[in-house]
Amino acid sequence: MPTASNGSVSLYYDRAGEGEPVVFVPEAGLGGWLWGWQHAAIAGPYEAVVWDLRGTGRSDAPSGPYSLETLVADLEAVLADCDLRNAHLVGCGLGGAIALEAARTSSRVATLTLFGTAARGDAFDLEPLFAPPDDPDALRRSLEAGLSDDFLKAQPDVRDGIVDWRADGDADRAGWEAQVAALADFDASDWLVEVTQPTRVFYGEADELVSPAAGQELAQGLPRGEFRELEGTGHLCFIERSRTVNDLLLGFLEEHTDDE
Repeated sequence: MPTASNGSVSLYYDRAGEGEPVVFVPEAGLGGWLWGWQHAAIAGPYEAVVWDLRGTGRSDAPSGPYSLETLVADLEAVLADCDLRNAHLVGCGLGGAIALEAARTSSRVATLTLFGTAARGDAFDLEPLFAPPDDPDALRRSLEAGLSDDFLKAQPDVRDGIVDWRADGDADRAGWEAQVAALADFDASDWLVEVTQPTRVFYGEADELVSPAAGQELAQGLPRGEFRELEGTGHLCFIERSRTVNDLLLGFLEEHTDDE
């Protein structure tokens, strides 16, 4: 089992495929299963790296709260352990905030693809998405906060599969609270101009956890930001519209592969 270390904390990751690296940074409390739909499309033409935040899944879960700087240092440790000097980052929610901060402070970030991400911590309302991993009914109900009713009704097998994956790999309450604490003082408003990497900001039109208006504001504040909204989808729009998102993601990556 590959792991990176940040001090005494062990961080689990998985890597597959060849080519330029694409590193996925998950939402608060959610395990690596979150990126399964994108991993299948990316691992081949690119190298896909998926990791568990501290407090989640197979990574260590030291006592919190965690700071954003600590989570960014964890990401840097994963990149260094994989010997990745120039990676494309894909993040959701808290993972998007981590990716933004890393783009400002690290020399290893080539591009950003952000889902349901805002420039300020007070724009995030992630509590409805949390559920204890040992409570299948709560896990099932909480998905209503991240996915549209139409999707959940049309894809009952997918919903059941996600519940199983969450039970196996999500964070418990302590881990989740330690992670979301990193958003308490997050405010990138004054330094977005420093994030000069090409950035595409995706949002589900019906995102109830982070307002699409906050995503538009984020994209407008980035020197090379672009906003894309996916009609009728929730916070986890990359699951609901995986084919569309994968096509757009691959096109974006191809456009910026070896972009100097």
